[in-house]
Amino acid sequence: MEQLNRPTQEESTIQVLLVEDDERLARLTARYLQEHGVIVTLSHTGTDALTEATRHSFDVILLDLMLPGRDGLEVCRDLRGRTDVPIIMVTARGEEADRVLGLETGADDYLPKPYSSRELLARIRAQVRRARGKVGPVSQPVLAGRIMLDPRSLRATLDGRVLHLTTYEFSLLRALAERAGRVLSREQLLDLVKGSADEVFDRSVDVHIFRLRQKLEVDPRNPVLLKTVRGAGYMLATGEDV
Repeated sequence: MEQLNRPTQEESTIQVLLVEDDERLARLTARYLQEHGVIVTLSHTGTDALTEATRHSFDVILLDLMLPGRDGLEVCRDLRGRTDVPIIMVTARGEEADRVLGLETGADDYLPKPYSSRELLARIRAQVRRARGKVGPVSQPVLAGRIMLDPRSLRATLDGRVLHLTTYEFSLLRALAERAGRVLSREQLLDLVKGSADEVFDRSVDVHIFRLRQKLEVDPRNPVLLKTVRGAGYMLATGEDV
């Protein structure tokens, strides 16, 4: 592992862990990011990445899928069990099935290779803005039945119990909570939850809804809070609806 620092701009406060076994690509990517003020820590294996993520705090983790030894999916699953930091999966495998699998494993975003360095930087900044609660105007806490959301701290609770959500999951739940009792289509949710390339395919919403249900419902297979309205979309039930 090595850290490449050149904090010269506002974005210098962004700490990124780049997990990439292609050393040349890792160097080129890190150089571009550091030229734009991002602090980059490089890891070339999944084991090293898990060690770094345990030792240090990062704003975003860029995770290659095809890694020697432990692959990116396994590493992503382990990381998600330890931290809620935004994870952007970066890989040459760009089929929808691979993207869905990455999201189901816990990734917040998915960027296929070859990618534009400018686009990668934009996605990093978008994830950081969401994680720091700077997407759109700061608003008051949202109360929807048994669920309370605080956009300032990105804290979510259910019956007073803290929910450990990723930034994307928080944004999705917030969009539903602010419109509790209303059915929202996939397209409406994609429009409301901005800032991630998940928007490029509809099934990403289904994946994130599935993950939210794992954290909200007693029985995710028979949800009473986050309901599916067949042929229409999803709805967060209010106390009267449950």
